[in-house]
Amino acid sequence: MKIAHFDFNEGKTFIIAELSANHNQDFNLAKKAVKLAYEAGADAIKLQTYTADSLTIDVKEERFKAGHLWSSEYLYDLYERAHMPMSWHEPLKAYADELGIILFSSAFDISGADLLESLNVPAYKIASFEITDIPLIQHVAAKRKPILISTGIANEEDILRAIEACRSVGNNQIALLKCTSSYPAPPESMNLSTIPDMAQKFGVTVGLSDHTLGLEACIAGVALGAKIIEKHFTPDPSVPSADQAFSLSPDELTALVKSIRSVEKMIGYPDYKGGDKKYARSLFAIRDIAEGEKFTAENTRSIRPGEGLHPRHLNTLLHTHAITCIKRGTPLDKTMVSVKLI
Repeated sequence: MKIAHFDFNEGKTFIIAELSANHNQDFNLAKKAVKLAYEAGADAIKLQTYTADSLTIDVKEERFKAGHLWSSEYLYDLYERAHMPMSWHEPLKAYADELGIILFSSAFDISGADLLESLNVPAYKIASFEITDIPLIQHVAAKRKPILISTGIANEEDILRAIEACRSVGNNQIALLKCTSSYPAPPESMNLSTIPDMAQKFGVTVGLSDHTLGLEACIAGVALGAKIIEKHFTPDPSVPSADQAFSLSPDELTALVKSIRSVEKMIGYPDYKGGDKKYARSLFAIRDIAEGEKFTAENTRSIRPGEGLHPRHLNTLLHTHAITCIKRGTPLDKTMVSVKLI
């Protein structure tokens, strides 16, 4: 799978800086975020394409209250203040292209997906709470571009239905993101062991959309096989926004990218070839040994460096004798021994 110039076959983790509501409805702040994400080394910056009306209706009843950090607000009011104006998408996409960072977005309705397609975004995201919206998933997947699906509220049946929705319109470029839909998510809720299990069970690319505080979950996710990391990011931590409380600062995003790139090198590949045995133990004469003298624990021992016989020969050696004079400090070899060693 490829997203723009990023090739998943090359073994790197696709790191997404999620802008979400951290533009605070200030275009210059949104543009700054694109640049800072690029400078931090993120592979992509992701937007969210919705209006309050595309997500809910303006009803002031208890069932329409938001949860988590926003429990004092109604859903419509929260989305009204958090959404990104549609008119910003085109100039932000152009600016990202100019810098060389990938820009794409979460589509929350048909019109939003079609706007993104008109801008030729290279991929689409389906948010956790939209995973059950099969018509939306089919519409987005039919554009035949990579589709990333967060699984925060999903059970196994929901995930299978979402995958089938993509495949039913001929799209097999599917990635699932392990996610915990809590804001912020407590560490004990993460269950990161789901990442390798999800890859094995569903046979698709798997990543992590992380809402915890800090970097640990992302780093552990990569170690467990996540090929995508998505993390909320704010260009200015001093500017209040709906997502500020669980978003990385520019310096933290830079640290995350560096940590992930380092972990990628550490993961490497299965390797049993071993290393330089120069300083491993081997059999040496630790006293002068005369020709015909028996090898004993007093004149022969396994010590460093590794220039002599393998220590596995010691017990055999102690039942035989030297066939030449051996000076103290000499590494033993097969030509000095009265029996054939294999």
